[in-house]
Amino acid sequence: MSDLFSAAGLEKEAPRPLADRMRPKHLSEVAGQDHLVGPEGALTRLLASGSVGSLIFWGPPGTGKTTVARLLAGETDLAFEQISAIFTGVADLKKVFEAARARRMMGRGTLLFVDEIHRFNRAQQDGFLPVMEDGTVTLVGATTENPSFELNAALLSRARVMVFNALDEAAILRLLAHAEDVEGKKLPLDEEARAALVRMADGDGRASLTLAEEAWRAAKPGEVFTAAKLQQVLQRRAPIYDKSADGHYNLISALHKSVRGSDPDAALYYLARMFDAGEDPLFIARRVVRMAVEDIGLADPQALVVANAAKDAYDFLGSPEGELAIAQAVIYVATAPKSNAAYNAYKAAMRLAKEGGSLMPPKIILNAPTKLMQAESYGQGYRYDHDEPEAFSGQNYFPDALGRRQFYTPVERGFEREIRKRLEYWDKIRRERGGG
Repeated sequence: MSDLFSAAGLEKEAPRPLADRMRPKHLSEVAGQDHLVGPEGALTRLLASGSVGSLIFWGPPGTGKTTVARLLAGETDLAFEQISAIFTGVADLKKVFEAARARRMMGRGTLLFVDEIHRFNRAQQDGFLPVMEDGTVTLVGATTENPSFELNAALLSRARVMVFNALDEAAILRLLAHAEDVEGKKLPLDEEARAALVRMADGDGRASLTLAEEAWRAAKPGEVFTAAKLQQVLQRRAPIYDKSADGHYNLISALHKSVRGSDPDAALYYLARMFDAGEDPLFIARRVVRMAVEDIGLADPQALVVANAAKDAYDFLGSPEGELAIAQAVIYVATAPKSNAAYNAYKAAMRLAKEGGSLMPPKIILNAPTKLMQAESYGQGYRYDHDEPEAFSGQNYFPDALGRRQFYTPVERGFEREIRKRLEYWDKIRRERGGG
């Protein structure tokens, strides 16, 4: 069909988006990926070696994955085939492989670009292995998801992963300047509006050009948008954030580690990022509760109370006031003394419980409600701690076959400093009284 349009001279008249018209024609023109296509870039070095091999391009949308794959085909004199995992089934793949085999028999290789390759299931991904191994195709797969989780290990072992970065502010500004040169006119934006457009693009080069095109369309002759007016006209593009994908896990991990690292400012930043992206506040509140028990524990027992109260406050208030309660809890847990002693003690006890089997507790702490159990000495020798000096008997409560063990070692921080003194004192008394 495209040939018919070309023959009729109509193709030139068909409108093309600015991002398509500005697609780079050489690898050196690709914005924001100097670590791949710059003079010392990984792809540049591969091309210089004369052998590219199969590749997986991993990165956010609008970072040049498709463009680079297309340009690679040209640089290596390979036939370029592009498919999308969203629209391609097994029958379609077979046709592509057959065409690639036919080309190979004629002496030409095929670069097969597979967009959204992570959307193929495991069996479909395995279908690529034979044609990769025998050289029928050079596979270049593009994914926005972490390949370690979404792609077969067998496929990954046959391909090199290339990481595409989100475009930084300087790269987006260069794209916009180039767009002005292509269009022959300045964007109708003041300085603050230009910066706002860069933020709206959120590291996506294609999005930045789409937004620029929309700004040109919306502006009246001679009109120059302020940041507020631009936001009103464009209705602000939502940040890139898939709550089921990497963005979700990356930000919650950043929030958790900022709290663990006692940095309330970084923690608030990542919290705000998640709220802005539409994350469920109750998911965040549950994670804050986890932080309180995993990273603070008994160094500040109040942390769990505050975290739970924040969750209840959000339930009671809803948005937007409820988010402030969660923010307050995040500040509290970030500034609280830290200890994972209780967390580690629990894990150690769980390991021993699984390894030790069904060991009987010592008879002194078993109840004896029947005569048979009394005859078996259940409960004999038990000392009621409240009747002992300082309400502490010092008896051994571990199974006899196991011996006394220590799981919990309080740290010298916060309230656990007091717990540590208490345990050391009890341990001294226990040794004096022969309890182990």
